[in-house]
Amino acid sequence: MKPSNERPLGAPRGAPPGGPPAAFLLAQVGAHAASQFAVRLAALELVPPHAGILRILGAQPAITQQALAGALAMQPSRLVALVDELEARGLVERRENPDDRRRYELHLRAKGRAMLEAVGRLGREHQQAMLAALNEDEQRQLAGLLRRVADQQGLAPGVHPGYARWGGGHRGMCDAPGEPAT
Repeated sequence: MKPSNERPLGAPRGAPPGGPPAAFLLAQVGAHAASQFAVRLAALELVPPHAGILRILGAQPAITQQALAGALAMQPSRLVALVDELEARGLVERRENPDDRRRYELHLRAKGRAMLEAVGRLGREHQQAMLAALNEDEQRQLAGLLRRVADQQGLAPGVHPGYARWGGGHRGMCDAPGEPAT
């Protein structure tokens, strides 16, 4: 048995005994959660930004592509390809803005609403799997602490910061981050 003052394998010098620091654990669990969610979404032939787009369109019908790009902290040119993919599948549609014909509004179609419901079910299953080690009170406490950290870091509520790195066109619809494009 190793003495309690010994560093864990791979821990940097000066690291407190007892395991990795909280910031490392956040990054480790966050990366794992994101990759597992991407795997779950692949069963629906979606990537995480697709789920984010559907979620926002469900909450804000008639949002413009430019406003959606801003909400997702994504370059508008990257968003266009993702919306094109969803439109090609019959999940969303672009409609001319009645007040400004230069702009188009985005709307969920019936198939898109059904897909949003499927993503919601998948998200609940994902949360249960990721937090199975915690009881309900611990899950609420963890969520509250993470919200405080996210607020302090200036993160947009409900928007994954990784969306900014996703581009359309260079990934297949089912490719998860870190997997080769199809």
